[in-house]
Amino acid sequence: MDTAAKRTVLVTGATDGIGRETALALAGRGMRVLVHGRDLRRTETTCDELRARVPGTLADPLVADLSSLAAVRSLAAAVRSLTERLDVLLHNAGVFMKRRQLSVDGHEMTFAVNHLAPFLLTALLGDLLVASAPARVVTVSSVAHQRGRLDFDNLQSERSFDGYAAYSASKLANVLFAFELAARMRLEGITSNALHPGVVTTKLLHEGFGTTGISPAEGARNSVYLATSPDVEGISGMYFDNCRPGRVAPAAEQADLRERLWIVSERLTGLA
Repeated sequence: MDTAAKRTVLVTGATDGIGRETALALAGRGMRVLVHGRDLRRTETTCDELRARVPGTLADPLVADLSSLAAVRSLAAAVRSLTERLDVLLHNAGVFMKRRQLSVDGHEMTFAVNHLAPFLLTALLGDLLVASAPARVVTVSSVAHQRGRLDFDNLQSERSFDGYAAYSASKLANVLFAFELAARMRLEGITSNALHPGVVTTKLLHEGFGTTGISPAEGARNSVYLATSPDVEGISGMYFDNCRPGRVAPAAEQADLRERLWIVSERLTGLA
């Protein structure tokens, strides 16, 4: 099949766990998969696996450290060099930090990777999504967002840091971002939804919470559903759990909070 004719998806954090299983499932549905990872060898290995498991798959490796805003910009440029269309942008990459660390840009690492990176990447690829409309943006959040609190006077955990508090705040930011993006893009043919993948046995779960859960393949179901299902065509600004609308934190419904986070994120990523 002509490369340009294939529906194309970018999956961040696609070299293991939920992301890898999501990439495999989307390849199985005939999509061209842009496979993002932090390590070139693992990213290329994942692409090879996709091609071996699903003959005829088009898979392209993309390497970037999402904690760096410059690397996010380079990733967006690399996507543009590979494709003229982007039907699905799937924000899957995420971290859980037990200790406060700063990114190269001076941002708290959890906030940088889990929120600022997808925010900036979406902005940089926005016109590509519009040109491919109808297109979808899918953001992997977590049920932890329900316990999240955004303190704009301590957004980078400058005054105090707790690993779970930082993680849950970033997951709330994911939902706020997804909902605000839906509102801003509703006339452009772009849908934006967030999801809880379930409690999934991943490196993040083990390192952050010391427990296990469902398999990564099961955890990928929500992402694949929102990326491909005709049932959610045109559905936007929602949070899904187990492929159904889920209970969202009251804070996510606050339009002023969504807008404030958007404006602050524009400033922190250099878009403003």
